[in-house]
Formats: sequence, structure tokens, C-alpha cells
Amino acid sequence: MDAFKFRCLKPNFESERSNDDNFPTATSLEQGCVEDSVGQMYTAFKNRLELDSDLLDELVLDRKMHVAFLKKGLIHLSQSYECLDASRPWLCYWILHSLDLLDEPLTDGDISEISNFLANCQCPDGGFGGGPGQVAHLAPTYAAVNALCILGTEEAYKVINRDKLYSYLLRMRTLEGAFKMHDGGEVDIRGAYCAASVARLTNIMTPALFDGTPEWIVMCQTYEGGFGGCPGMEAHGGYSFCGLAALILLEHAKLCNIQALQRWTVNKQMSYEGGFQGRSNKLVDGCYSFWQGGAFPLIHMVLAMEVDKALSAERWLFNQEALQEYILICCQAPGGGLLDKPGKTRDFYHTCYCLSGLSVAQHFAGGKIGDTFVVGHQKNLLKPTHPVFNIGVDASVHATLYFSALPVPGTSQ
Repeated sequence: MDAFKFRCLKPNFESERSNDDNFPTATSLEQGCVEDSVGQMYTAFKNRLELDSDLLDELVLDRKMHVAFLKKGLIHLSQSYECLDASRPWLCYWILHSLDLLDEPLTDGDISEISNFLANCQCPDGGFGGGPGQVAHLAPTYAAVNALCILGTEEAYKVINRDKLYSYLLRMRTLEGAFKMHDGGEVDIRGAYCAASVARLTNIMTPALFDGTPEWIVMCQTYEGGFGGCPGMEAHGGYSFCGLAALILLEHAKLCNIQALQRWTVNKQMSYEGGFQGRSNKLVDGCYSFWQGGAFPLIHMVLAMEVDKALSAERWLFNQEALQEYILICCQAPGGGLLDKPGKTRDFYHTCYCLSGLSVAQHFAGGKIGDTFVVGHQKNLLKPTHPVFNIGVDASVHATLYFSALPVPGTSQ
């Protein structure tokens, strides 16, 4: 096998480092420190190959260690997770989605226990809180619905009170079509995406619920091309994903400037590191492997819908191999779990979104069925994730089939 198939081993690789034109700033100095730490990881990988060229096939995703880390989190969390007490459905979702991508099954007992826990997070007036007894919030509502769809049993599906969920979403809706995150809470583009995602998955979407929402979302697109959290805010990878995904769910993606979004997003992949940054002039972060990388299948989807354009592509419009190298070489914690960047600690959030981005980079749905791009060992291949919901494709299909057979609340369907 040719060692130079790895981007980080090519002779001109070091020339990809950032250039401050001899005008150092705090930002450029911090960027240089990150590149140094990433460079040490790539150099260590190169040195291992020089000692044993057979290791070319042994750039591996340490599934066993990652699964152990994730399953331990389902059973017991250390005191350091106390700060996430209002994010417990998120912890369920991050862990369950990661295990699903790794094709690691759960026992019937685990599925039932998690379903019962999430049922206890559901609020009497609809929606889910960050834990039992907590107020309803759109973010953990999205996480809980996703988690229950990943579990994929009738018991899990029946946890969701669709009528009350619909009423809750109506209460969160503002007059202009935006969504509050909770009663009295902030209004931003996350709310529109969370509302559209759970409404589509559970078949409670109505014209009245999202009247004006696409137009409000488009107001969040900035001069840079990405989306901010609300009109006038800076373009951001997470908000951009939410904006585009919500427009696709609402079937109004053509309202945004897709070419400007594409230009902004491709420029967020770091030349040296191979991973993505979340905003202009910021550092690489493993979580944007999905928040930015996951936007490319959506952009491809929108471009393919433009009948006046013949879209011919064999891959996503980013360097899929470079992203995989960054995740596999720089983001795997030795004891399991994935992380932001070298020097950071592992957590379930980064594990979920690093694996989600890795899955996107491995699968190209725009070509022949089964087209994959796998860096390192073939055993690194993950299950595909649905780029709009970020749950497994199978889970999204099964949930959609189940809920589409049920009537839409407030209609005669």
C-alpha cells in the first residue's frame, strides 16, 4: 500500500500550515499552538509507519474502547457530569447514536430502561425537559425524540405524547414563525430546527405550525454565507447546519443562497489539521466534523433539486480523507471516546459528533449505492447517518413509517 495515500504523509504537507505574514496576533499564535499539537500526532503516526510499514492498514477506529466508554456512560456517570444534569436526554442521545453508528446492539432490558427514563423526562404539558421534573425545552425535546427513534421499539415510540408535543411546539412558536427554546427563553435558529426535526419525525407537522418559519430562517443567513443564531449574528457551523436542515425539512431550501453557503462551508475545513472550524478565524474542533461536514450532503441535496443544473459528483465537496485522518489520528482518546483536539478531554458530545462526521466522510449517497471512502482499516466503516436528523438511516426510516400511519394532531387525517 502507498504510504502517500495519507495526506499527512505527503512531502509538502508542512506547507499547509497557516501563515500570519509576520504579523502575529493572539489568534494566530493560538492557531500555531494547535497546529503544533496536531503536527505531533501526525509525526508520531509517520514514525510508527517508518518502523513498520504493515501498520498502513492499522490506522484503526478503536471500536472496543469506544464502546466500553459509551456503555459505561449508560450505567454510571462520574461526578464531573453533574454540570449536565439539565442535559440528560442529550447524554442518552449522544451515547445511543454513537453506539448505533458503531453497530453495537443494546439488550431489550437496556432499551426498556432508557425508554422509561425518557418517559420520566416528558412534561405534563408536552415536550421534554433536561431531566425528570425539569421544564420543557426544545433542545432536550429534540434529543429525547431522536433517542427514542434510535431505540426503535413500539414501547419507545409510544413514550412520545404527540398531541401534547404539538401543543408545546405551538406555544414555543413566535408570531414571526421563529421558536423560543423554552417558556420565556431565547429565540434562535436551533429552535426552528429542533421543532422541524421532531415534527417531521413524529408526523405532527402542519402549515400553521411553521407559517413564516422559512422566511425567518433565511433572515439569519449572513454576508459570509453561513447562518447565525438569529438575524444579525455571526455565521456559525452549528447554526448553519440547523438553518439549512430546517429549510430542507420545511421544503423551502431554495429560499437561501446555497452558493454562498457552500463557499463559506468549504472554507471552514482547515488546510493543515484536516478537521473543521466552527467560525471564521477559530480553531479546529472535532464536533464540527458533523456540524460542518454534515452540511455537505444537505448542500448536495439542494443543488441536485435545481432542475436547471446537472449535478455530477463522485464525492462530497470537501476533503473526506483529510477529515477522517484528523478524527482517527488526532481525536481518539487512548481509553476510549473521542475529543475536540489533542490536549482536550474526551466526552460523549465530541464522541457523538466526531463519529457522525466520520460516517458522513465515509459514505457518499450521491453516487452508486454503497459508495464508501474509508481511510485506514476497512473495519473503520461506520453505519450511515441520516444527514438531516443525525440518527441512523434505518432508525429514521422505521420511525417515519411508524408515525406516518398515525393521524396528524389537529387535523382530520
